[in-house]
Amino acid sequence: MSLTRLRSLAGRVVPALLVAQAVLLPLQPASAAAHVTHPCRSVAGCGPVVVAPVSQAAPDEGDCTSPEPVVCLIRRETPQQREVSRDQRIDYLTLLEDMERTECAMRAEGRSEEDIARTLVQMRNDAKDIVRAGMTPEQVAELEARNQKKYGNPLGPTADQLYLKYGSWEKVVEAATRSSAAVDHELGLEFAHCPCEVLQAA
Repeated sequence: MSLTRLRSLAGRVVPALLVAQAVLLPLQPASAAAHVTHPCRSVAGCGPVVVAPVSQAAPDEGDCTSPEPVVCLIRRETPQQREVSRDQRIDYLTLLEDMERTECAMRAEGRSEEDIARTLVQMRNDAKDIVRAGMTPEQVAELEARNQKKYGNPLGPTADQLYLKYGSWEKVVEAATRSSAAVDHELGLEFAHCPCEVLQAA
């Protein structure tokens, strides 16, 4: 799915699902992953993969033990809300897979490591923006406040900030395509990286 189309869907469809989630999103078993298809994942078992059902625990209103703010938000959700969050996370991980495909294409074109890094960091921030279109205003405000305080940018670090942190554009590329395993695990997901030969053949 293209970035433009997903942005459009996020703006039109996800908010409506949040309002009517109890009716439109019944609980699904882990096998429901079959409704999310992607050439890379279906052929080589990589990209976003459902590995466990969504937690049916009641919303946790106590102190969160996870250092990951998004995990804390998920634990405060109802099971139905977690189903929505997982769908959003799958969309986000699919965009990360698209980033890896872009990286492979740029390398094949002989583009510089800095060009690749800057492109991927921008794509990652665009992906965050798309996924947050489906969150509540309170959730978005909490995440943006954290990023604003830490990076001076509500969507997260810029390419230059990541370069200062990691010291090379190669490491910035690695960071840009890295998924939070803690968040993925909380929603019963894993993200498997695809080698370029698989991505380019899909």
